[in-house]
Amino acid sequence: MTWLWTAEAMVEAMEGRPFGDLPAGVKGLSIDTRTLSAGEAFFAIKGEKFDGHNFATAAMAAGAGLMVVSEAKLPALGRLKIGMIVVDDVLEALGRLAAASRARCKGQILAVTGSAGKTTTKEMLRAALAPSGSVHASSKSFNNHWGVPLSLARMPEDTAFGVFEIGMNHPGEITPLVGLVQPHVAIVTMIGAAHLGHFKNLDEIAHAKAEIFSGIVPGGYALINRDDGKYKLLDKLAHDAGVEHVLSFGEHAKADYRLTDCHLDALGSDIKARVGAEMVKLRTGAPGRHIVQNALAVLGAAHLTGADIGKAARALSTVASEAGRGRRHVLRHPAGGTFTVIDESYNANPASVRAALAVLAATPAGSEGRRIAVLGDMLELGKHAAKLHAELAGPLATAAPDSILLAGPEMKALKEALPEDQPADWFETAEALRDALGERIGPGDVIMIKSSNGIGFSKIVDAILKSHAPANDGVPDAAAGGG
Repeated sequence: MTWLWTAEAMVEAMEGRPFGDLPAGVKGLSIDTRTLSAGEAFFAIKGEKFDGHNFATAAMAAGAGLMVVSEAKLPALGRLKIGMIVVDDVLEALGRLAAASRARCKGQILAVTGSAGKTTTKEMLRAALAPSGSVHASSKSFNNHWGVPLSLARMPEDTAFGVFEIGMNHPGEITPLVGLVQPHVAIVTMIGAAHLGHFKNLDEIAHAKAEIFSGIVPGGYALINRDDGKYKLLDKLAHDAGVEHVLSFGEHAKADYRLTDCHLDALGSDIKARVGAEMVKLRTGAPGRHIVQNALAVLGAAHLTGADIGKAARALSTVASEAGRGRRHVLRHPAGGTFTVIDESYNANPASVRAALAVLAATPAGSEGRRIAVLGDMLELGKHAAKLHAELAGPLATAAPDSILLAGPEMKALKEALPEDQPADWFETAEALRDALGERIGPGDVIMIKSSNGIGFSKIVDAILKSHAPANDGVPDAAAGGG
């Protein structure tokens, strides 16, 4: 049996003490009894809403190999017939295990941050690097104060490429996380108004994202979007942090990894890019100009880590959009024909909404179908919320959807900003919009659904998927099903 961690190594790394009979090792780590697999270690982390110690019995029932618990909670758990490692604080102990994981790994480590595109870029890196060696990457959007150490502690010792997403809502949050990850390459995808409610302006967001530069190992690389409005600031901050190699990607003539040609269509993009001394051609597996930018960053990172560029480029054609991040569903309509749902329900900020609207505009509807934009509130914008929602009127005019449905209190500002010749229906709640949309869907329609996750638009997508069967081939034709 090959263990992810031996129990002895865990005890030493976490500065814990064994209690009861420990197994020789564990094959995985978990903080959630709902997804825990037999033989994994369960970390009883105390969060804002739940205390993992209250799920100890469930962890045992799921087959946990051992549990990591706090000293303060041990008296209530001591009678359980399972080996435990007792620590002062479970989350801090997980951080120590993550540090030990980073120390034992000899592979190339990459970190990704930015206001949009983090998870997509991470998944593209996973695919692009895989032909050149074993890849370990963060699960889902595990990019916060517990997700990063958990992802890092899960990294096998023989990993060739480790890829970690690092997010933030406030200043100072990235610094300790990148201090754990210690990347050889750190990517900043772009700077936008995400979480602007916690900052005065975009410069402050750029400074917070630039904290990622502080953890880059000596001789490592910062990789920055040359087309971004905050490029010069990020470039300065990277040099101020002592990064020895600051490189860029983009269409800009001075970009180190440069886009030379690009053709966008409804399902992907054909691009040419200069990567080192090579001219690379590839097709992305997902549509949108923002995906092209992500692909350039990935090619640059692959080059800097010594991966096979040709294999990386070919692998990018296999990366499709994920659920909530642009995944397409081609569904049968009861009246005949099909319609397409573009699921962008996981997250929203001004930059990502603009990108999603551009994708909608590039997607042909059926012969009698319509392009329908369904937009919900962008959260965490603070005092800037009304202005930033209203400013989406411009991208909507450019995208020119046939129908617009809005939901949430902040989206009222957008409705009021729209011209008379581009009316929109506004609903107070996602539930009300869901019912109205369900009655309007017709054959050949293309429906793009976009909001911040907290608005609940994923339930709208789920309701549509539940009530309509998928098309046989699962791939939209040039007319989104034809209608």
